Amino acid sequence: MRIVRCSGVPNPDTLREAAECIAAGGTLLFPTETVYGIGCDPENARAVEAVFRAKRRPADKPLAVHVAARDDAERFAAVITSAARRIMNSLWPGPVAIIVTRSPQRAAPAALGGETISLRCPSDQACIAILQATGPLAATSANISGEPAFTGGEADISSLPQASMAIITGPTRLRQESTVVDCTSETPRIVRPGAVDRAAIEAAR
Repeated sequence: MRIVRCSGVPNPDTLREAAECIAAGGTLLFPTETVYGIGCDPENARAVEAVFRAKRRPADKPLAVHVAARDDAERFAAVITSAARRIMNSLWPGPVAIIVTRSPQRAAPAALGGETISLRCPSDQACIAILQATGPLAATSANISGEPAFTGGEADISSLPQASMAIITGPTRLRQESTVVDCTSETPRIVRPGAVDRAAIEAAR
């Protein structure tokens, strides 16, 4: 695994290397404001399989698609409900993922062929720069399934899932996982509590 350590936004050479890694079907460890992720091209079935193997992730749990901007997210959705739009308007970029009906033409490997997809637009500046360079990434937390999530800092990364490349920028800001909200209906439903609480979800406009 090629490991690049940096503070703040990676330099252009590192971003180019990350983009080349993803374009070649590789996998990438990268920071977000919550925990580190392991990601790949959401349209590349072999790359998605590599993420599942590296993490030892249960085969029935789809990956979330991480995007640099709201417009990128909308390309993956067949329907954006008003509930989803409120969260996108109020809480993106930020530590909340929305589950929406998937566009049948997009990200079938990441979604395991399912009708829905989880979308997230992180707020970490290094993460945004990486996503702008690589394009959207199908990702999950960068830890072996069942182990604590990796939040950076001086922690040993030898026990993390093996990826083609890792970009380590130091401790994550929030150090807890994102909130996941099912927005396939007009009433949002929290399916995984996280960094954004219920009050913030309900107040989203």
